[in-house]
Amino acid sequence: MLSFDRAGSGEPLLLIHPLGGGRFVWDPVLPLLTPTRDVIAVDLPGFGASPRLPAIGDHSAAGLAREVAGLLDALGLDDAHLAGNSLGGWVALELERMGRARSVTAIAPAGLWPKPLGSRPGPDTRAIGSALRPLLSLLMRSRRVRRRILAGTVAHPDRVPVEHARRLVTSYLDAPGFDATNRAMRSNVFRLEPTATPVTFAWPEHDRLVSIPRGLPPFVRAVGLAGCGHVPMWDDPEQVAELLLAGSREPTAA
Repeated sequence: MLSFDRAGSGEPLLLIHPLGGGRFVWDPVLPLLTPTRDVIAVDLPGFGASPRLPAIGDHSAAGLAREVAGLLDALGLDDAHLAGNSLGGWVALELERMGRARSVTAIAPAGLWPKPLGSRPGPDTRAIGSALRPLLSLLMRSRRVRRRILAGTVAHPDRVPVEHARRLVTSYLDAPGFDATNRAMRSNVFRLEPTATPVTFAWPEHDRLVSIPRGLPPFVRAVGLAGCGHVPMWDDPEQVAELLLAGSREPTAA
C-alpha cells in the first residue's frame, strides 16, 4: 500500500505531490488545514516511502491514480476532496474522471499541454546531481547554493528551511520511480471534459515550469497565486492553505 500521513478532522482532503517530490512538500500548510480537514498526504508509487511500480506497470498519471484509488479503498473512502501540485494535479484530475473526487484543486497542473512533450532537451540534471550527492549536505548549507538550486521550483528559496531544501533535492535524485513516471508524463496529455465536480486551477505567478493553457473551459475556476513559484507551499503557506480550504468546501457551503 502507498505510504501516507493522516491528521485532522472534517471533510477528507487528499494531497498529491509533484514529480520528484514527496508528501513532505505539504508540511508548511498542514497546520493550517488539519483544524477543519481530515488531511491525507500520500507518496505516489516510487516516491518517498511508497514502493515503486513493477517495470511493466502503468506509470502514467492514470496508472498512478488507480494506485491512489486503492489507498482510498483501503481507508474506506468512496471519494475525497483532492488537491495536487503539477503531476499531482494531473493525478487528481484522473481520479475525478474515475468518480473519486468531491472536488479538485490543482496547482500548476501538468498534462494540459496541447501535445506530448517528448524527451527533455539539455543536460541530465539528475545525473549531475547524483555525481554531487556525497557533497550535498555540505552544499545545502550555503544560502547561495540553495538559492541557485531551488530557483526553478520556488520563488523565494530563502523561505525553504535547510532540511526541507535538502529533502527536495534528495527526493528528486533518489526516487526510483522518477524516470519511468517522467517518461510517461511527457508522453501523454490530459483532455478536460465537462464535469459537475468543482474544479479549481491555481497558477503561480512566477512558475517557470508549467504555462497556463489557452482557452480553459467555463466549468473550471481559475485563480492566481501571487508571489509564488511552481511548488508554492513554502513561498506562501497561508495563501496556499486558503486556496485548498476554499476549493474543498462543500458546494452548499461555498
